[in-house]
Amino acid sequence: MLKQPCPLVDFHTHAFPDSIAARTMAKLSAIAGAAPFTDGTLPGLREHQKECGVTLTVVHQIATKPSQQFTVNNWAAANQKDGVVFFGSVHPDAEDALPELSRIKEIGLKGVKLHPDYQEFFVDDERVFPLYREMEQLGLPLIFHAGRDPLSPDLVHAEPKGIAQVAKTFPKLTVIAAHLGGMERSDGVERHLVGLPNVYLDLSMAHTFADSVQAERIVKTHGTERILFATDLPWGTAQQTLAFLGQLHLTGGEEEQIRYQNAYRLLGVE
Repeated sequence: MLKQPCPLVDFHTHAFPDSIAARTMAKLSAIAGAAPFTDGTLPGLREHQKECGVTLTVVHQIATKPSQQFTVNNWAAANQKDGVVFFGSVHPDAEDALPELSRIKEIGLKGVKLHPDYQEFFVDDERVFPLYREMEQLGLPLIFHAGRDPLSPDLVHAEPKGIAQVAKTFPKLTVIAAHLGGMERSDGVERHLVGLPNVYLDLSMAHTFADSVQAERIVKTHGTERILFATDLPWGTAQQTLAFLGQLHLTGGEEEQIRYQNAYRLLGVE
């Protein structure tokens, strides 16, 4: 374990405009069957992260309807300050999704979040490939919700095999597979994702489903230079992820890579 404090970047969190945060959190809590750790607002997120020692937070937005892209991305761009940066989102069914990707780049958002369950597509569906190609050309990292989701628990839209197909088809696209590559899909992660050079895995919520022995094997085999510290706040906390990280028998240098160095590299932080 690390002996000295160092920066801590949480690469996977969520927050919502004050006007919709309460009802959004009530709906999501009912779907997840879990109580959140914040009220879903940006002020609530900032206060919680400050208490947890998180020095930089990445917030992910999801356009659940084609009509939401513009509003979601404008709100994100307007709130990149005070230790918080944002990924934008597009909807695969939006007619203007491709130009919106260019606008995401122009307004300074750090990448793109797609949630195949809420946006109702399979990651390896070729109809989405033009979006991946555009992100690859723009140099925009892409993060997927990966594996099972309580919204559609019996129909997984982002299996590790499908994510691997995307990564192989677009080798210059940076693909981030959340939840250690796939919620409740660790065997598939080992089989299909581990070792792919353009794939990063984040640790969000891994403490809820991953066996620490298998997780350590995944992390070390894939390479600690492609693992990201993450919580999925408001559903998980930095303390939970830090405790899980502490079970993986890493060196101080490897922990530093995961805690902040890899995120700094992806985000372009000096």
